[in-house]
Amino acid sequence: MTATPPARRVLLAAPRGYCAGVDRAVIAVEKALEQYGSPIYVRHEIVHNKYVVQTLEKKGAIFVDETAEVPEGSIVMFSAHGVAPTVHEEAAQRRLATIDATCPLVTKVHKEAVRFAQEDYDILLIGHEGHEEVIGTSGEAPEHITLVDGPDDVANVEVRNPDRVVWLSQTTLSVDETMETVDALKTKFPGLVSPPSDDICYATQNRQIAVKQMGAEADLVIVVGSKNSSNSVRLVEVALGAGARDAHLVDFADEIEEAWLEGVSTVGVTSGASVPEVLVEGVLEWLSKRGFEDVEIVKAAEESITFSLPKELRRDLRAEAAGLSSRPSGQ
Repeated sequence: MTATPPARRVLLAAPRGYCAGVDRAVIAVEKALEQYGSPIYVRHEIVHNKYVVQTLEKKGAIFVDETAEVPEGSIVMFSAHGVAPTVHEEAAQRRLATIDATCPLVTKVHKEAVRFAQEDYDILLIGHEGHEEVIGTSGEAPEHITLVDGPDDVANVEVRNPDRVVWLSQTTLSVDETMETVDALKTKFPGLVSPPSDDICYATQNRQIAVKQMGAEADLVIVVGSKNSSNSVRLVEVALGAGARDAHLVDFADEIEEAWLEGVSTVGVTSGASVPEVLVEGVLEWLSKRGFEDVEIVKAAEESITFSLPKELRRDLRAEAAGLSSRPSGQ
């Protein structure tokens, strides 16, 4: 007798995809285009997702790396990751009307950095070097902030006064690795102060919890997200840490390799906080065509948080930009 092959199933994480901050930022670009017309310049990717950026480009958004690339008298939007105060100053010097789409949870970390710097603390910022969010937060208090890029970096950290040290973190990190870093810092600096509330965003934590729940049962976990998305990359790491035999990050369903399915009966599927649901639907359709039709939801939390749109969308920014560009230099 031939053994019956194991049933093929998909474990679909919930929550997944867009968080409130990403939803707000993407809608802000769309509303700005509707309200003011093209072009709307966006400094850096509004969120770290290839599909979202390409879709907004088709609608008339122009993404630039630096403020200096934006023509004077234009409208520029700052991405969900936040920017340093110097970027706001550059925009003012170039007479740009600005829309700040920084996620409110990132703004919270910025305000914490400013407050602790005013109180003369050394601030240990846990995060990944070069990430836009880390650059923006560091710019709030550059003389007080030292970046700590994971537990292995703790040995290199030096402070002025071990009794006046606080840690903050990038909002999109692995919760487990962050706490490992914090534990190492507390061993080195027993007087280390914690932020008044958790810096890692609720959506990042919820998506990691869901992946942990399904990782132990999944032979393969597919995370939909872009390679420059910190929270998406973390989901792959969390899946492997939770016991998944294999895990991969893909932007689109056509990036999945047939070879990944060899010997696989259970596939976990999730998506990063900057990923629209249409991309997940594409992955589920791809899997369904290969016999993975049974989909079970793995629910970790309910999410009902929403953020209001940037206040600048309630003003006439085209008129404001024209007014700025007509001013004599130096005013």
